Amino acid sequence: MKRLLICLLLLPLCGAAFAGGKRLKAPEKTVLKMVDPQATPETKALYANLWCIGFRGVMFGHHDYPSYGIGWRGDPDRSDVKDIVGSHPAVYSLDMAGINDQKIELLRKAHKRGGISMLVWHQNNPLTEGPGKKYPDGTAWDNTKVVDRILTEGSPMNVKYKARLDDVAEALKKMVDDDGRPIPVIFRPLHEHTQTWNWWGRSATTDSEFIAFWRFIVSYLRDTKGIHNVIYAISPQMDEVYDDPVGRILFRWPGNEWVDLVGIDCYHGRNRKAFESNVKALAEVSKRVHKPVGVTETGLENNHNADYWTHDVLPMLRNRPCCMVVAWRNDNPRHAYGPYPSDSTAADFKLFYDDPWTVFENDLPDMYRMPKGVTVK
Repeated sequence: MKRLLICLLLLPLCGAAFAGGKRLKAPEKTVLKMVDPQATPETKALYANLWCIGFRGVMFGHHDYPSYGIGWRGDPDRSDVKDIVGSHPAVYSLDMAGINDQKIELLRKAHKRGGISMLVWHQNNPLTEGPGKKYPDGTAWDNTKVVDRILTEGSPMNVKYKARLDDVAEALKKMVDDDGRPIPVIFRPLHEHTQTWNWWGRSATTDSEFIAFWRFIVSYLRDTKGIHNVIYAISPQMDEVYDDPVGRILFRWPGNEWVDLVGIDCYHGRNRKAFESNVKALAEVSKRVHKPVGVTETGLENNHNADYWTHDVLPMLRNRPCCMVVAWRNDNPRHAYGPYPSDSTAADFKLFYDDPWTVFENDLPDMYRMPKGVTVK
């Protein structure tokens, strides 16, 4: 039934409606500006469609969904979400840390099916990782100050970090389709920078250091390494009700010309008011900066009410220009943020899936073809 209801979405027109469902009114003609003016045509098309789809509905995403789920690992073409509703999530979230050929192949498969991939980066602290160091296994959660050293041209940390970005660039270059064309990806290099747990966050950097660091990463990948298949996304953590949620989303804003997509990582627990307030603020930011927005991480760690998806999540997203909502991973029954067949929310998730406002992989239009009415520069 949903495939019938969604027929108008398949038209490559910005703001096209779900049949039988409400939609927001999108501007008839829109000009968007990307961080990378030399982005590939497919990357620009994906960017335009991220903008457009937020006026029609919200894409559901899940972290690491093809790699494992509750009670299984490594099964071909499986996901917990597909086990429930018959479709994979629209967005595949995965980590740039530990990226390997197997994960890149999963990304290729998602792209071949028409899905979207988004990379977060839990990168180790380059100062304290390695043998004999404070954290010999390396960790993103070590907030020892290091960004100032990275920004010092020619310093040991500057040289080491550029080598790390060289590895990132090589991984991005491997992300190609069957014809050798670069696969567009969304990249969140410095997520949750509003927090204190990370070495790029607010406890370990000044305002100017963070902004310079963000620009350094983007410039190095784009200009030095010639990477042109990336949509750069910033994603502050927004878990509570804030006096100035818009200001918090724009905390240490690198500048409109340095950010493509604005996300929020919102682990609000059962505080529906916090989620609603932060999604509303996200919509306001979209108006201010004229960029697509989305909930890039969310979920409740296997402690859901039975109606969680239709009661705690969907109402706050409906009729707001939010292109995605991405649940964190399902690693085990005690650490599961998305649905799975034996979860108490499985029946409710089917209702969430059936709703005309939600978009799954099976519902996607051609996200890599430029929609009408949109120009991307």
